[in-house]
Amino acid sequence: MRWEELWDISEKIKHMFIRTPFPGEMEKELEVEFSSYFEEKAVAVRSSAPGEDSAKTSFAGVHASYVNIRGARAILRHLRLVWASLWSDAALLYRKEMGLDILSSAMAVLVQEMIEGRVSGVAFGENPDNESEAVIEAVYGLNRGLVDGTVEPDHWALARKTGSIKTYMPAEREKAVFSGEEGTELKALPEIFQKNPPLTPAEVLEVFELVRKTENLFGTPQDIEWTFRGSTLYILQARPITTLQQEDRDEKRRWYLSLRRSFENLKELRKAIEEKYIPAMQAEARVLEKEKIEKLPDSALAGEIERRAEIYRKWYEIYWEEFIPFAHGARLFGKVYNETLNPEDPYEFADLLSGTEMLSLERNRKLEEISEKLRKSPELMKATKEQIEAEETIPEKESRYEPGTSLAGETRYSDTNNRHSDTNRTEFKERPEIETERKAVTEFKEELNSLISRYGGSYSESPGAKKGLYRLLLEMALHPPVPVHEEKKGSDQIQHLKEKFLSGFEDKNKKCAAELLDLGRASYRLRDDDNIYLGKIEAELKRAFFEGRKRVIERGSGEAWLPEVQAFSAPKLTAELTKTLRDPSYSPEWKKQPQKSKIFREKVKPRQLLGNPSGRGVAEGFARVILKEPDLFNLKAGEVLVCDAVDPNMTFIVPLCSAIVERRGGMLIHGAIIAREYGIPCVTGVPDATGLIKNGDYLAVDGYLGIVTVLKRRE
Repeated sequence: MRWEELWDISEKIKHMFIRTPFPGEMEKELEVEFSSYFEEKAVAVRSSAPGEDSAKTSFAGVHASYVNIRGARAILRHLRLVWASLWSDAALLYRKEMGLDILSSAMAVLVQEMIEGRVSGVAFGENPDNESEAVIEAVYGLNRGLVDGTVEPDHWALARKTGSIKTYMPAEREKAVFSGEEGTELKALPEIFQKNPPLTPAEVLEVFELVRKTENLFGTPQDIEWTFRGSTLYILQARPITTLQQEDRDEKRRWYLSLRRSFENLKELRKAIEEKYIPAMQAEARVLEKEKIEKLPDSALAGEIERRAEIYRKWYEIYWEEFIPFAHGARLFGKVYNETLNPEDPYEFADLLSGTEMLSLERNRKLEEISEKLRKSPELMKATKEQIEAEETIPEKESRYEPGTSLAGETRYSDTNNRHSDTNRTEFKERPEIETERKAVTEFKEELNSLISRYGGSYSESPGAKKGLYRLLLEMALHPPVPVHEEKKGSDQIQHLKEKFLSGFEDKNKKCAAELLDLGRASYRLRDDDNIYLGKIEAELKRAFFEGRKRVIERGSGEAWLPEVQAFSAPKLTAELTKTLRDPSYSPEWKKQPQKSKIFREKVKPRQLLGNPSGRGVAEGFARVILKEPDLFNLKAGEVLVCDAVDPNMTFIVPLCSAIVERRGGMLIHGAIIAREYGIPCVTGVPDATGLIKNGDYLAVDGYLGIVTVLKRRE
C-alpha cells in the first residue's frame, strides 16, 4: 500500500474510535476520578502502548500525545483520540516494518499533571552517531516545539565519560512554544531570551548527570525528555535509545515521519515553495524551452542531454524533499477537521478543500475553449481530420519534430505532410475560402502550441503526443463540454462547510482555524500543480532525449537497443544514448527487460473489485486501460479510465471520462482530486486493477461504496 492509501484507511479506523461512545459505566467512573484527582489542573494525555520504546523499537512521534488539557470531559475526549492513534498511518506502517502483530496491538494512556517549564529539551546518553559523546538539546518553553521541528534547539555535544562540553551550536532563537488557555501556542521570544542560551554551563552538566543516573538505573543509554521549572529539573520521559545500527526500514520510517509536519513548519514550507522553488523552476523551464537543440551537433547534443538530466534530477530531489512533505497540509487539515467536528463522513473535509483553483483545471478549460472552436467550425474540424490522416501515413523518421511535418509544424500543406494528389491540392488552392481557412488553421495550431508551452507536461514531448492531442480535441468537440463542479449548489455547500468548520472554534482561535483552512487548500492545490511544474522540466529533458533518439535511429544504429520511449529517464539508457551520439561506431548491448508473467491475470476474472471510495457518484462505461503513454490518446468520451494512477500531467483526459478507477491512491491522490472537481465517480486503491480489467470490459463504478463491477467482459 502507498502512504496515501494507508492514511485513508487509518482515518477511517480512527474515525470509528472518535465516534463510538464510551460504555456508560466506564465513562461515569473515569469522569468522577479525573474530576476528583485533577480538578481543573492542566494535564498531559499521552500514549503508553505495550512494546512502545523498547531497545529494539522506538515509537517516538508515532502515537498521539496532548498537553495542557483541562477538565474531565476534555480529558475523556483526548483519551479517545490517543486510543485512536494506535491506528494512525505511521503506527500501522511502523508495526508492519518491525514485524509486530497489528491485530494484537493495545494502548494504555497516561494522564499526568503538567509541569510547565521555562526551559525544556531532550538528551541522549549516547550519541547515535558517535558512541564517545552524549547529546543535549534545549529550547525555551515546552518541548513540543523541539519535538515537532517548529523550534530549532541549542545543541551541546559532551564527552560521555566526563561530561565536558566538546562542541556547542547555538540556534536562532526567535520563537518558543508555551501553554495557552487550551493546548499550546507558538509565541515570539523576548529579546533577552533571544540573545542568551536556554541553559547555563552548570545546567548543562545537571542534565548530563540526570542522563547518567537514568542509564545506571535502566542499564542502557537513555533518550530522555526533561524540563526546568524554576531551578528544579524534572524528568518527563525516558526510553532506551533504539538500535544504533539503523537498517533500511528505519530510513523509510524516518522519511515517512518527515512528511508529518507541524502547522508552523508547513507555513514556512509553503512560503519557500511559492516564493522560491516554483518561480525558479518556471524560470529554468523557460530557459530550456528557448534553446534550439535541433541545431546542435551530435556531441553538443549529448552534453545537453546530460546537463538536462542533471537539472531534472536536481528538481526531482527538491520535489521529494520539499513539495511532497507539504502535501501533509491537506492531511493535517483533515485531522483537525475530524477531531473538531466529528462528522459522520471522515472525508467530508475534502469537500471543503475542493473548488480550489488548480493548473490542471485551468489547462482543461483552455482545451475546452480550443475544442469549442472546432465544434463551431466544420471547415476547421475537417482540416484537422485531414491533418491527422496525413500524419498517420508518414514514417517516424520523416515526421518526428521536423518543422512543417509534425502537428506543431508551421504549415499543414507542406510537401511532406500533404499526401493528397496534385489534383486535390490544386482544387484546394482554388477554393475562395482558402485564405480564411488557412488563417484559422494557423491560429488553431498557435493556440495549441501556446497551451503546451504554458502547461507543458512530460507527455507533451513524447512522439505522437501532439497528434494524440488533436485526436482528443476532436473527441471533445463531438461531445458537449463537461463543467467543473462549480455550480451554485457546490459553492453553497463549500461555504456551508467553511462556516461549520470555523464555528467549531472559539473566537480567539478562529483566525488560526482560517489560516489552517487556507494552508490546507494551498496544499490540496499544490498536490496537483507541483507535478505540472516538474513536468515542464521533464518535458525539456525529453525533448533533448528524443532529438538524440531520432538521430540515432536515422543512422540505423538504434532500432535494436532503444527500448520503449517511456524508459527515457533510465540513467543507463541515457548514458548509452550520449555515448552513441559522441561515437558513431559505438554499439551498445542493450537487453530489454523480460515481461512479467500474465498467467495469474489471464486466469482470474473477478466480477467485483473493491477499493477506496474517493469520488462520489455512480457511472457505467467501457473500460479504457492505460498501460503506457500512447494509450492516453485513445480514450473516447464516456469510457471509464483505468490506470495505475492519474498523473497530473494526464488529467487533461479526465473531462471525457465517465468514471476513474486507479490501482493506487486514496482521497488525496491526483485522480481523486480532479474527479471530485468534475463530479466524476472515482474508486482508488483497487489491487491489480490494470491487470484484472481489460480494454472494452463494461464496468459499473460506485464511488460511494468503492466498488467496481465488471458487468460484461470484452468478447
